[in-house]
Amino acid sequence: MPTEIHVGTVKDEKGHIGILSIRTTDGLLDIALDLQAAEAIEKAIGSIRSKLETADS
Repeated sequence: MPTEIHVGTVKDEKGHIGILSIRTTDGLLDIALDLQAAEAIEKAIGSIRSKLETADS
């Protein structure tokens, strides 16, 4: 279960990378994202949100 969520960016020789850090009861999960991966996750979260909103009705 997530207890904290942090976001940030780092730069390497290929450009900027987004970092999504999720602290859970089991430890820290760091996810590195390029723009394409961030857009895919954004779309997936939108789909999940829509289904959750429909389930509450």
